[in-house]
Amino acid sequence: MPTSQRPIPPSFRMRGRMRWGLLLGLLLLAALVVGGGWWWQQRSGDQSAEASRPAGRGGRFAGAAVQPVSVGQVRRENLRVRVSAIGTMNARATAAVRAKVAGELTELHFKEGDDVQAGALLARIDPRSYQATLGQAEGSLKRDEALLANARIDLKRYQELQQQNSIASQQVDTQAALVRQMEGTVAASRAARDAAQLQLSYTRITAPISGRLGLRQADRGNVVAPGDAAGIVTITQVRPIDAVFSVPEALLPQITPRLAAKEPLPVELWDREMRRRLATGAVSALDNAIDSSTGSIRVKAAFPNQDGALFPNQFVNVTLELDTLENTLTVPATALQNGHVYLVKDDGTVAWTTVRVGPQDGGRVSVQGELPVGAQVVTDGLDRLRDGAKVKVIEATTAAAAPVARARRFDPATLPAAEREKFAKMSPEERRAFVAARRAKAAADAPAAGASAPRTPASTARP
Repeated sequence: MPTSQRPIPPSFRMRGRMRWGLLLGLLLLAALVVGGGWWWQQRSGDQSAEASRPAGRGGRFAGAAVQPVSVGQVRRENLRVRVSAIGTMNARATAAVRAKVAGELTELHFKEGDDVQAGALLARIDPRSYQATLGQAEGSLKRDEALLANARIDLKRYQELQQQNSIASQQVDTQAALVRQMEGTVAASRAARDAAQLQLSYTRITAPISGRLGLRQADRGNVVAPGDAAGIVTITQVRPIDAVFSVPEALLPQITPRLAAKEPLPVELWDREMRRRLATGAVSALDNAIDSSTGSIRVKAAFPNQDGALFPNQFVNVTLELDTLENTLTVPATALQNGHVYLVKDDGTVAWTTVRVGPQDGGRVSVQGELPVGAQVVTDGLDRLRDGAKVKVIEATTAAAAPVARARRFDPATLPAAEREKFAKMSPEERRAFVAARRAKAAADAPAAGASAPRTPASTARP
C-alpha cells in the first residue's frame, strides 16, 4: 500500500490536539495577564488622581449630595490684640537663712511651707558660750572704767597741787597721758562688749524677709556654722510674684510708648492646656537689651498672687494685651482655610469667599472681606465642600472634638530641661516652627499605627 494512503495512527491525532490546546491555553493566559495589568494601572492612576485632588475644593467627599456642616456667626465686636508667649515665674526675693555663728541648733520655731513675716523667730543656737564671752567683756569694761576714773581723780589732784607750786609740771603731764591711755582702753573694752552682745544676738535666728518657707535643711541637734551651703531653710517672697517671658523685638513700638506713659499693659497667665486662667497682672519692666540670638526681649510682669497659687520656676502660658480693635468684623477661627471661608447662602449652598485675616483673640479672628454681619460660615466639615455645594446645618460636635484638640496641643512641660529652657527663650515664630517640626516628626515616626487603625467610612469622616 502506498504511503499516502496509509491510515494515521490514533496516537498521532491525540498529540496534535494536545499541542493546539496547549497553545490556545498559553495565548489565553497571556491575554489575561496583559488585560489585568492594564486594568490595575488604570485603577491605580484613578486612585492617585483622586487622592491628589484638593479636599477643600471638591475632593473625594464632594458631590451633589447635601453635606452636613456646623456653622458659626459673623459678628462685629471689639477684639483684643494679644500676643502669646511661654513664661517662667520668678520670686520677687529669695533668702537662704543661714547661721551667723557656729553652734548647736537647740530650737526650731517654724513649720515647713508656712508664711512668715520679716523678723519672726525661726531657730535658736546654744547661747551659753556667747553669754560667757559677753560676761568677760563686760567685766573687762568695768575694770577699765574704774581705772580711768581713778586716773582722772589723780590728774585733778595733781593740777591743784601744780597751781600751788607743790609738784613739778612733768608729773602733771605724765598723769594726763595716763588718763588718755585709759580712755582708749575703755573704748576698746566697750567695743569688745558690743561685739560679744552682737554675737550673742546671732544665736537667735530670725526671718530676713517676709515670704513662704521651704523645706527644712537642718534639724535640731545639728551643729551649724556660717559656711554651711544649704543653710537652715529658704524663704521666697511670692506675694507679689513676677512672670518673665520674651516677645519679638518688632512689638517694642507697641509696648514702650505705653510703659513710658504709665499706661497698664494687661497680662494674663493660663495653665498648660490654656483652659483655666491662673492670674491677671500688668507689665512692670522691660530688659535693657535685646537677645541677638533670638531677636526677642525679656519682659517682666507683676501679679499679686494673694491666693499663693503661683510658685517660683513654674512654667505658664502668657497672653499680653497690646491693643483693642474697636467694632471689627470677626469670624470663628475654625472657619478659616488659607485666607478663605465658606459662606452659607440663603439657598442652602456655600460660597468660597476670600478674606483678609487679622489678629486673633481666643476662638475669634478679625477679618476684612465681603461678609454680612449675622451671616453663617462653615466651621466643621470644610474638607467635604466645594464652591456651590449644598449643605445642611447641624450642631457642632464640640464635645467630641475637644479630646482631639487636647491631643494635638503641644505641652512644653513634656520637653527635657535643656530643650524647655531653649523653648522659653524662642520668639513666637520660632516656637511655631519648633512645634510644627515636632508634629511632623511624630507623624513620620508612626506610619504603622495609622496603617493599622480601622478605616473610618467616608460619610462619617471628620476633618
